[in-house]
Amino acid sequence: MSNHKESYVSPRHAGYTGHRRYWVLALIFIITVINYADRATMSIAGTSVVRDLALDPLMLGVIFSAFAWAYAIGQIPGGWLLDKFGARRVYGTSLILWSIFTALQGTVGWLGMSGALAAMTLFLMRFMLGLVESPAFPANSRIVSCWFPTRERGLASALFNSGQYMAVVVFAPLMAWITHAWGWEHIFLWMGAIGLVLSVVWFASYREPHRDPHLSPEEKTLMREGGALVDLDAGHNAQAKKVSASELKSLFVERNLWAIYLGQYCITALTYFFITWFPIYLIQGRGMSIMQAGWVAALPAICGFSGGLLGGYLSDRLIARGMHPSRARKTPFVIGMGLSTCLVFANMVDTNSAVVFLMALAFFGKGFAAIGWAVLSDVAPKNMIGLCGGVFNCIGNIAGIVTPLVIGYVVSVTGSFNLALYFVAAHGVLAIVSYLVIARRFERVESSPQPRRTSGYSARVRSSAE
Repeated sequence: MSNHKESYVSPRHAGYTGHRRYWVLALIFIITVINYADRATMSIAGTSVVRDLALDPLMLGVIFSAFAWAYAIGQIPGGWLLDKFGARRVYGTSLILWSIFTALQGTVGWLGMSGALAAMTLFLMRFMLGLVESPAFPANSRIVSCWFPTRERGLASALFNSGQYMAVVVFAPLMAWITHAWGWEHIFLWMGAIGLVLSVVWFASYREPHRDPHLSPEEKTLMREGGALVDLDAGHNAQAKKVSASELKSLFVERNLWAIYLGQYCITALTYFFITWFPIYLIQGRGMSIMQAGWVAALPAICGFSGGLLGGYLSDRLIARGMHPSRARKTPFVIGMGLSTCLVFANMVDTNSAVVFLMALAFFGKGFAAIGWAVLSDVAPKNMIGLCGGVFNCIGNIAGIVTPLVIGYVVSVTGSFNLALYFVAAHGVLAIVSYLVIARRFERVESSPQPRRTSGYSARVRSSAE
C-alpha cells in the first residue's frame, strides 16, 4: 500500500486528544538551542581568543573545523547507538558529555597556553565536543518520527531545527556581553553548567511514547494512525536491533537518499558560515565592535527562526490540503535555498544596514528551506531511522569541515571575505539542483532486501501498481 496514506488521520480523532507530543517537542527544542549555543561559543569568543592566545585566521579556521570532523565521524555510530538503545539514554548521555567538554574549553585561557599549543588544545576540545554531540540531531529526527504524524512532521522538524537561530538570538548578545565584561573563558563555563542542569531535566521527564505515563490513549491513537512510529522502541533486545548488510546497503544506493544527503550538505555549509565566521565577518570585514556584532548577528537569526517555522508550516499545510508529501517538502526547500544566495550581494553594498538586510534575507531563506529532517522522517527505513539520520548528518556535516577551512584559507590569503561569500552562496544553487534534478518522488525506503534495480523508476512502478 502506498506510503502516502500514512499522511492522513482518522476523522474520529479530530477533536482534542492531548498535547504531550508538543511538550516533548518543546524539550528537544530547548536542548537544540543549547546544543547550537555550545557550538557557537567559539565564533563569539573568536576575536578575543585570537588576540589572547596569539592565533591567526588559519589556526582559527582549523579550530572551527575540529568540531565538524568529529561530528561527521560520530554520526553513523551515534545513529546505530540510537537504534540499539533508544533516544532517552543516548541523547541524555550525549548532553552530559558535551556540556563537560564545552566547559573545559574555558580552562585553556587560564593555563597560560599560546600559539600552536593553544590551537592544538582547543582543536582537541572542539573535536571531543563534536564527537559527543553527534547523536543529537539523529535523536531529534527519531523522536519526531516516533511522536508526530506525517502531516505534523514538517513544522515539528522545522521547530527543533530552528533552535540554531534561537541560540543566536538569545545567546549571541549574552555571550558577547560576558566576553566584554568578564572574559571569553566564562562563556564556556556558563554554557557547560546550563547543559548539565538540562540533562537532569531530560532524564527526569522524557520517556519513549510506548511507555510515557502522561501520553493519553487518544493521543497515542492519533499519532499511530497518522504515521508516527509509536512502538519503534517497544523492544530493546539485540535481535530486534540487528541490521543486515543488504539493509545497510540501501542507505547508500537509493537516489532519493543521496539527493537529500547532498541537500543537507549544502544547507550545512550555510549553517557553518553563520555559526563560525559570520560574527568575525561583521567585526573584521565590516568594522563592527564585538558588542555590535553580538546584537547584529541576532537580527538575521530572528529571520531564520521565522523562516524555519513558516517553511515547516507551509509544508504541513500543503500535505493537509492533499498535496503529496514529496512535492510539499520540495517547495519550501527550493524557494528557501534560492533566497539564501542573496548573501553574495553583500559584496556589492557599502552600508552595514544593507549588509544586515541581505544576511537577514539569506538567513530567512535558509530557515525556510530547513525541511531536510522532515524529509528524512518520511523516507528513512523504519528500522534504521537513527542510522539513516546518522548517514544523512554525517554527509551533511562534511560541509562543516570544508566550509570553515576554505573561508579561513581565503581570508588568510586575500585578506577579504568577498570570495568566501561567493563560495557560500554557490551551495544554495547546488541544493536546488539536488532536489529538482537528482531527487525523484519521496517515498519511504524499504529496508528489506529487494531484487536488483529497486531504486528510482522501478520503485515508482511498484508504488503506482499498489
